[in-house]
Amino acid sequence: MIVHHAEAESLRQMLLKARSRTLALMADLSGAQLLGPRLAIVNPPLWEIGHLGWFQERWCVRRRADGTLEPSMLPHADALFDSAKVPHDERWDLPLPPLNSILSYVGTVLSKVCERLSNADSDSAYFAQLCAEHEEMHAEAFTYTRQTLGLPPPPGVRASPQPASGSCGGDVAIAGGEFLFGAPQGTDFVFDNEKWLHRVYVAPFAMARAAVTNAEFLCFVDDNGYSRPDLWSMDGWTWREAEGAQHPVYWCRSGQSWHERRYDAVHPPNHDTPVMHVNWYEAQAYCRWAGRRLPTEAEWEYAAAVDPLRSGAKNRFPWGNEPADTRRANLFDAAEGPVAVNAFAEGDSAFGCRQMIGNVWEWTADAFRPYPGFVPDPYAEYSQPWFGNHKVLRGGSHATRGSLIRNTWRNFHTPDRRDVFAGFRTCAA
Repeated sequence: MIVHHAEAESLRQMLLKARSRTLALMADLSGAQLLGPRLAIVNPPLWEIGHLGWFQERWCVRRRADGTLEPSMLPHADALFDSAKVPHDERWDLPLPPLNSILSYVGTVLSKVCERLSNADSDSAYFAQLCAEHEEMHAEAFTYTRQTLGLPPPPGVRASPQPASGSCGGDVAIAGGEFLFGAPQGTDFVFDNEKWLHRVYVAPFAMARAAVTNAEFLCFVDDNGYSRPDLWSMDGWTWREAEGAQHPVYWCRSGQSWHERRYDAVHPPNHDTPVMHVNWYEAQAYCRWAGRRLPTEAEWEYAAAVDPLRSGAKNRFPWGNEPADTRRANLFDAAEGPVAVNAFAEGDSAFGCRQMIGNVWEWTADAFRPYPGFVPDPYAEYSQPWFGNHKVLRGGSHATRGSLIRNTWRNFHTPDRRDVFAGFRTCAA
């Protein structure tokens, strides 16, 4: 079935917006910056641009009906840019084409994809959206890569913290009960790890209205939280000792005060913004110190999505089913970075939890595992290889595109990752 003109145009705009953001993030890089340092948590920027074009060409241009692929328009593209087959630590050693050749390649691919949308069927529309969302995820990843590498902030973003303040303390009581966990069939595009709705029971619990702030986490640091093995899991303590961690990764002492590096500048942290760039081990240790715990995935989704005033019906977003906008959530284009935890009150969930979408990703207690009856989507490498050894994050960050996120979205990273725009909220133990 051929998709309507309006749907085709919407997909075209998603693809163009994603590409515009990619190019803006890369525009000021040159010379050695195009490869950057060999780190386990970043890709060479030059490779990453080529990978985005390869991925789009693979799914939207080269894909045949029988599952085989047409040849790429770029020689040796599969050997260079297939992330499932090119080991991460070898990407710096590849004979990558020069930047102008890669930009020409990715631009030509995008033009072909946009042209084909005029007569796209439902399968082609699906793969076009997959490519748009894939590129937006890479754009967010490269935004925090700029932070990792100490590069200047992305265009339009200031390195200094937002001039905002205000707390949002206390818990909300949530009665719990049975609910349908996951994404419903027949809705808009979702990834395979969100499929499908299945009934789970959530016991009554109390959840913090907001994420843990810099001020709250500072109390943990000042109480020698990083030096007390009793607060850490065995794996967490092993990680902390190996890293020599004594505080969040971008915090540093300046005289008697703490400062925080944001991109290429250092400033006092805003006490009322969520603590950010902490990993799962750090979040877990804080919870033990505070006599709290991380929410389970099911608890997080229940608090974000269930509407007790509508007989427990689920919302797509904490505030309802209307798309995300700059009044409700601090997502990409809403602000220039993380904001105070009391902001965006219009985005509260039905239970009164604030900023469950946007500002910072939130670690949950659970390992990343498949839902019952899991079947991988055509892009089989997206979820299946990472089940078991990753932890789940929910909710999106200030660098997440609004068209990407929803209550059922599952992000996943290994528990040692501190580079992600991640924080956490807690539940009563």
